[in-house]
Amino acid sequence: MKYSIDHKSPIPLHVQAEVLLRTLIEEEEYKNGKVLPNEVELAKQLAISRTTLRQAINKLVFEGLLVRKKRTGTKVSQGVVSSKSNNWLSFSQEMKLRGITIKNFELHVTWVFPDETLANFFEIKTDRKILKMERVRGKLNEPFVYFASYFHPRVGLTGDEDFKKPLYEMLENDHSVIATLSKEEISAKAASSFIADKLKIKVGDPVLFRKRFVFDHGERPIEYNLGYYKADSFVYTVESSR
Repeated sequence: MKYSIDHKSPIPLHVQAEVLLRTLIEEEEYKNGKVLPNEVELAKQLAISRTTLRQAINKLVFEGLLVRKKRTGTKVSQGVVSSKSNNWLSFSQEMKLRGITIKNFELHVTWVFPDETLANFFEIKTDRKILKMERVRGKLNEPFVYFASYFHPRVGLTGDEDFKKPLYEMLENDHSVIATLSKEEISAKAASSFIADKLKIKVGDPVLFRKRFVFDHGERPIEYNLGYYKADSFVYTVESSR
């Protein structure tokens, strides 16, 4: 069977390849265990590099939809339902699912020099500027979260992007950067004067503090995110299964 993608389309090639693969794995023959087309041959047929094709395959492997094995090829996972992709809902999308209308109270984008912690995380020097995005968000009548996100220069952000769009969707569609791994640390803190001012609470009031470290499919750092949530306005839920 011949496969093709549109090289004149504004949609990134790896995204088109991913859509094609998602279509393939729904076909009965592949659901029944047939090995997917050889990477080399498929990349050649689509006129894209193996790296581009592998980027699409790796995302589906991470989601648990595909299984890659040496000497046997790539197959559709049998009996596996993955919810990992749900982890990448934007804050706006997540709130929409909960029936909560979100208002942006503040949005600031600046270029800053990283401190030692950020420089070590991104594996860059402290004299190399990185993009920082700050947002205060909440319900229509009150803010309940302050975010500070820092991005690796490799991502290619200019600061002129529309940060009102879902973040990871924008990174993927506009910069061909796919976030596939998130590591988080959650703790409780007392609000500093800065956070108290942003969230309209008192200094010392309790806040939920979340650090989020985001990586691409090669486990290279993309984003270092800090979130401060009003303790009486937000519940952070983690669901696990086995």
